[in-house]
Amino acid sequence: MAKKEIIYFDRNENHYGPAPACFKSLSKPNFKKMSNYSRDFARGVKSKLSERLANDLQIEESRILLGYGGEDILKQAVHCYISKGDKILIPAYSWWYYKAIADEVGGVKIEYPIEIKDDTFTYNVDAMIKIFEKEQPKLALISSPNNPTGNAISKEDLIRFLDASKDITVVIDEAYTLFADPDTNYLHDLVDAYPNLLIIRTFSKYYALAGVRVGYALMGTNHARFNRFSARYLGYNRISERIAIAALDSPEYYEEMRQSMLADLDMFFNEFNSLKGFKAFRSLANFILVEIPEEIKVPMKNYLVERGLIVKFMDEDNLTHHIRVSLGTPEENKLLMQTIKEFVASRV
Repeated sequence: MAKKEIIYFDRNENHYGPAPACFKSLSKPNFKKMSNYSRDFARGVKSKLSERLANDLQIEESRILLGYGGEDILKQAVHCYISKGDKILIPAYSWWYYKAIADEVGGVKIEYPIEIKDDTFTYNVDAMIKIFEKEQPKLALISSPNNPTGNAISKEDLIRFLDASKDITVVIDEAYTLFADPDTNYLHDLVDAYPNLLIIRTFSKYYALAGVRVGYALMGTNHARFNRFSARYLGYNRISERIAIAALDSPEYYEEMRQSMLADLDMFFNEFNSLKGFKAFRSLANFILVEIPEEIKVPMKNYLVERGLIVKFMDEDNLTHHIRVSLGTPEENKLLMQTIKEFVASRV
């Protein structure tokens, strides 16, 4: 009996896969790439990838920081700037990892609200500023788009918060931002205007390179300490960098993928909202959050698992009867939606 193929819609991974150029970049064997440390430091730069990103984003290479995925840089930032008893602002409905790394250093977690408005979640910037002024944290974390709610903070609201919190480190996690908006022109102006700002991005999501583990950050001018804290004297993974550069060289592939994903987000939004008792929320990422009737949570999960379809059934504060669906390929998305509709029909 053939083993059932399992399709994972719970991991926020990119099922489209990386651009063909990423595979082609590995086709020419070069033992030096594996056997030799990088010598890019001799040219006064961290690596070819940081140099490329600096050129693309029009920022000094010294203010580009590379890491083992965005997760690595996020953890380093908290460990660098937060000591036991220091307060850190974290969004409600956020990725569990934010709280976990704060706990690692004994940080005091202060949540600020993300609220529901019509068919989307939204940052309440007035409340964020009030909480900041009351609590006086040492670091503030903003996830945009936020996982699992899928909402982003507008540039206008972000600037309002940054103006109110100029004296502390503000970290913006932009792991998912390219799905909705490939524009990068604003990044240079932001990190120039706000010296304590740190913007983290990754190749894991949009570029479908989660297994390669490449992330980067843009640093405001006050992050010399963090730059030293994160410095890697012997360089970075030269193979991973080569693949990442090939991804940057493939904008047409990723734009076609992005448009396909946007169409499927609309499909999920409309289809889920057509089902009685379901409420889907608009998303700017590669996933969508859906509120479902509480009584069907367990039977629906069992129904999908039996058919090899794994969806994230939320079990967190205020998200106890919700699912988060990561986008698959168009064919996978259609299969999942059809299966869920069949499940709903079977209960009538």
